[in-house]
Amino acid sequence: MKRAYLDNAASTPIRKEVVKVMVNTLKHLSGNPSSVQHSYGREARSILEESRICIAKNIKASPSEIIFTSGGTEANNLILKSSVLDLGVKHILTSKLEHTSVLETILDLSIRYKISVDFISVNEKGSLDFNNMEELLKKNIYKKTLVSLMYANNEIGNLLEIDKVVFLCKKYNAYFHSDTIQFIGNIPIDMETLSFDFATASAHKFYGPKGIGFVFIRKHFLKKMKPFITGGIQEYGIRSGTENTYGIVGLSEALRLLYSDFKNHVKKMKNLKSYCISELKKIIPNIIFNGLSYHSDKSIPSVLNFLYPTKKDHLFYFHLDLMGVAVSKGSSCNRNKISHVIQSITSEYLLNKTMPVRISFGMFNKKKDIDLLVKALQMIKKVK
Repeated sequence: MKRAYLDNAASTPIRKEVVKVMVNTLKHLSGNPSSVQHSYGREARSILEESRICIAKNIKASPSEIIFTSGGTEANNLILKSSVLDLGVKHILTSKLEHTSVLETILDLSIRYKISVDFISVNEKGSLDFNNMEELLKKNIYKKTLVSLMYANNEIGNLLEIDKVVFLCKKYNAYFHSDTIQFIGNIPIDMETLSFDFATASAHKFYGPKGIGFVFIRKHFLKKMKPFITGGIQEYGIRSGTENTYGIVGLSEALRLLYSDFKNHVKKMKNLKSYCISELKKIIPNIIFNGLSYHSDKSIPSVLNFLYPTKKDHLFYFHLDLMGVAVSKGSSCNRNKISHVIQSITSEYLLNKTMPVRISFGMFNKKKDIDLLVKALQMIKKVK
């Protein structure tokens, strides 16, 4: 049976080149990177630091600003919790469209440490109200504030108007953390020109292995931050524990390969997205796209989110899977629930008459995958 994997925003397939370097590392690297008293450990340390340098070079950061984690969720937790515990943050400003690893961590911090939290208003397309953002910053001007907003929404693809956010953060002396997990791997990022204080990434979003990611932390914060995980001196003392060397090597190689041909990668994603929009409009004349996912300049090229007109059917996605098409209703971290992002920008009336569908393209997709999706949607419509 023909199959089409169109859930790359949840996890991308790992590249064969990445598997190769990881297997080679597993086979031949036996030392602990912290055991620098002998050649086995020094070899492991050398490979780990070479990977850190490679990652930093691609995103135009300093190697010392890269801290390895188990993935994006831990990276977001590290920044949010360290900001409160170590940097004196008393107020967090975010939106209701963030990933659950951000929202649930903020909720936990607000309960445990009495941190005040405000949510920036968003419109029906998921765009931030910057007048409201400034009002909330002004209201809390005497509290040290952390602004936490994702650069590219993982469900509706919206790109953050980063210049406006940075301007307001600087104006009101707020720290800025951006969840860039869905951005890195879809659009090149340059930490030299972007005024992030903190950013996060996860390898399995850009054709690398699961269970490894990193956090970007500006140099001047490193000395102020206490260990997030205690018990060792690894990762500049911030995250103790023996590093996942083969995972780090895989992350580094995946990012290197992507940056070596990013222009063509972005072009391919845009072409697939444009073709998909065109084909969906043919079978759903009054199609409703969620957020700005349909807009080529205001969303990442890999994500398209729309409402499929059908009665609420909890087996809808399962039926598509049986026909060989893998899509999702949103973030995999929401499991079987309708996404909080979609609920925030879509009326209950519409949600009762439609099913949200997130299509996310990857480097291994072709137009025939979209054709299979369209055919499957037509078959479901006929059965209904």
